[in-house]
Amino acid sequence: MYRQLREEKVFKDPVHNYVHVQDEIIWSLINTSEFQRLRRIRQLGTSYLTFHGAEHSRFSHSLGVYEITRRIISKFERAKYEDWPKEEGTVALCAALLHDLGHGPFSHSVEQAFQMHHEDWTCRILLGDTEVRSVLRRMGDDFPEKVAAVIRKDYEHPIVVNLVSSPLDADRMDYLLRDAYFTGVNYGTIDMDRIVRMLRPYKGRIVVKDSGMHAVEDYLMSRYQMYWQVYFHPVTRSSEIILRQIFRRAKELYEQDYPFKFLPEPLPSLFDRSLTVQEYLQLDEALVQTAFMQWRKETDELLGELCSRFIDRKLYKYVEMGTLDKETIEEIRFAFAEVGLDPEYDLEIDFPTDLPYDVFRPDGEGREKQILLLDRQERLREISEVSDIVRSISGLQRGKIHLYFPDKKVRSIIDRLPHEIAEIFAEQH
Repeated sequence: MYRQLREEKVFKDPVHNYVHVQDEIIWSLINTSEFQRLRRIRQLGTSYLTFHGAEHSRFSHSLGVYEITRRIISKFERAKYEDWPKEEGTVALCAALLHDLGHGPFSHSVEQAFQMHHEDWTCRILLGDTEVRSVLRRMGDDFPEKVAAVIRKDYEHPIVVNLVSSPLDADRMDYLLRDAYFTGVNYGTIDMDRIVRMLRPYKGRIVVKDSGMHAVEDYLMSRYQMYWQVYFHPVTRSSEIILRQIFRRAKELYEQDYPFKFLPEPLPSLFDRSLTVQEYLQLDEALVQTAFMQWRKETDELLGELCSRFIDRKLYKYVEMGTLDKETIEEIRFAFAEVGLDPEYDLEIDFPTDLPYDVFRPDGEGREKQILLLDRQERLREISEVSDIVRSISGLQRGKIHLYFPDKKVRSIIDRLPHEIAEIFAEQH
C-alpha cells in the first residue's frame, strides 16, 4: 500500500545538498539491514589507496541515485508528460535506491576474483528471505519481482529501466558527481540540473531535448575523463591486482585443505561458491580487511606477503607498453620462472580491454545504449550524429598495456634476465 510520511525526512548530502524522502516505503527500505550494509562497502573499491578522499560508500551513492531519480520523476509529473507512466514512479524509485544492493566488498574487484555479478546478487536479495523483500511486499506480492525486473533490465515498461540504467541515467550522473567530489578532481563536474530539465519521456524511453545537447556533451566528456584519470588509474589497478591475488591464493590454499589460523564465516562458502543470500550479506569490507590483517601471520609466505602489501600499500610497480604480443608475454613468463620468480603472482599484465567499466559506444548497441536527441519536429537522432565532440570520444580506447610486478624482487634478479626483457622492467613507475 502506498503511503507518504507524515513529515518529510532529509539527508544532508555534499553532492545534492539534500536527499528528500517523502514515501514511507523508501524510508523503510533505507532502514533495512541489507541497505544499511552498504555503509560498509566503498563506492570506489580500492581507489582510496590512490585518492585518499575516496572513502565514500555505496550507501551514499544509492541515496544519490534515488534523489536524482526522484527529481526527474517529479519534473515529469509536474509537466504532465503523457509518455511517463505515473503509476510506475514507486517502482522506479525503489529500483534506483536498491540498484547496488548486491555489491560485495571492494565492489568490482571481488566480482572479478570470484566471477560474480552484483546485479544477480541484488535480485537474489530482493527476492530472498530478507527485510527488503518484506518491505517491498507491502506494495503487493508481485512488487519485489517488479523491482528485480528493472534491475535485470527486462521490466515490462522499458522507460523505467531507461531511467535507472542507460547511458544517461541517474546512476551515472550521481557517481560522476560524487566520485569527482571525493577524489578531489574536477573532471566529473556536470550541469546535472540542466540535463534533468532537458530530459523527456518519449515513446517508451527517456530522450533529451536537442537544446540540451551541450550539457550532455559536457557529461560525456566528464565521463571520459573520469574513466581514464580515476577509474582506470594505473595505481588503483595495482591495488586491485593485489586484492585479486590475495583472494586467488586464499582460495587455492582452501582447496588444498591448508590449516588457516583464521578463516571466519562466510569465507569458506565464498571460496567454494556455495554462498547463500544470508551468508553473502555478512560480507563487507570490515570482515575482509580483518581477514587480511590476520592472514599476514599465516605460515604461507605468499599469502602473508600479499596481505601485507595490500594493508601497508606496498603496491606493485608497473611499466607501460604500447603493444605486447603473445610470444613476448610467454618469453617474459618463461624468463621469470627460470630465475625463481612465480609468473602467476610476480607478473600481471593489464590490458585496457579488460577494464570493468564501460565507455560510451553509441554504434551497434541498439537504441537502449544510445543517447537520443529530440528536435522540434519530434525527430530522434543519436547524439554522435550531431555532435563532433561526442563522435571524437565515443568508444575510444586510449589505454596502454601495463605490466605489474614486485619491484624489489625483480630488481634483485634483473641482471639474470635476458637483456631485452631486463630492459622492459628498467623504467618502472
